Amino acid sequence: MRAVKDPRAHVIKENAIAILKSIYDPELPLNIYELGLIYKIEVDNRDLRIEMTLTTPSCPVAESLPQQVQYALQQIADIDNVMLDLVWDPPWDHNKLSEGAKLQLGLA
Repeated sequence: MRAVKDPRAHVIKENAIAILKSIYDPELPLNIYELGLIYKIEVDNRDLRIEMTLTTPSCPVAESLPQQVQYALQQIADIDNVMLDLVWDPPWDHNKLSEGAKLQLGLA
């Protein structure tokens, strides 16, 4: 028997992306989604799993930014839990920037 995909999953993921695009890196004029700090967004029933990184492990917002992201995502309707994993592998680099972010930073 094939599992039936929850029709809310797409809407929840789109809502998560919209929220992530509203959270800006405090040192760069870019949101964390376009900056490429979000590696994975998964919706499983009423759980939202996020894998994110920071530009460096010594980032000054290493403690506060993940908390800010988790709190913001908890506001999504139909979500009971937000599980955020801060990962360092693969390390972030400029190749993770969106094309628009590269243009904005003069890297394209």
